[in-house]
Amino acid sequence: MYCSRCGTQNEENAATCAQCGNGLQNFQYVGTEAQGQKKVPNYLVQAVLATIFCCLPFGIAAIVFAAQVNGKLASGDYAGAVETSRKAKIWCWLSFGVGIGFVIIFGIIGFFAGLAGNSLK
Repeated sequence: MYCSRCGTQNEENAATCAQCGNGLQNFQYVGTEAQGQKKVPNYLVQAVLATIFCCLPFGIAAIVFAAQVNGKLASGDYAGAVETSRKAKIWCWLSFGVGIGFVIIFGIIGFFAGLAGNSLK
C-alpha cells in the first residue's frame, strides 16, 4: 500500500506510514469506487460539453481536472480526487457562465445593430 502523503510503499496491513507516520486506510476497490466512501464524480461529460458549446479555454481546464479524478481514486488518494473533482466542477461552471455571457452580449449588440439598421431606412 502506498502512502497518500509521501508515496512510500508500506506493508498491506500497516496502519501508519513507515516513512512519515501518516495514517493509512485499506480500501478494497470495486471498479472505481472505494468501499465505505462515496463515489467521486469526475464531470468529464460536462467538461467536454462546456468546451464544445461554451468557452474553449475554460472547458479545456475542466477536461484536464476531470481526467485526473479516476486516476487519483485508483491510487488511493481520495482527498485529492475530491479536490480535483471540485476544481473540474468550478471550471465547468465558469465555462458555462462565460459562454452564456457572450451569447447575451452578442444578442444585445445584434438587437441594437438591427434597430440602427431599421432607422437608416
